[in-house]
Amino acid sequence: MALTWYSEVPGGGLLRIRVQPRAGRTEIAGVHGDRLRIRIAAPPVDGAANREVVRFLARRLRLPRSAVEIRSGHKGRTKSIWVRGLDARAAASALAPEG
Repeated sequence: MALTWYSEVPGGGLLRIRVQPRAGRTEIAGVHGDRLRIRIAAPPVDGAANREVVRFLARRLRLPRSAVEIRSGHKGRTKSIWVRGLDARAAASALAPEG
């Protein structure tokens, strides 16, 4: 299975995600086009959803939060996330859709 939502970049990997804030729980919900769909329990108010995205991805990837950075999409649902040291194998195993 090709990871349409992942690209290798210098120093790590770039994740293309689509966020659904105010979900019942925070989880990976599948793939939406060329983006990984993530449901976030936090509301999109005062950066709460962005903080939850970073926390969730860092926990799933077993990395410190400082290794996960939102590069674009701070105010939208579609985001690009740079993860230091992430490769395709780690992305595929840690971020496989649940369910």
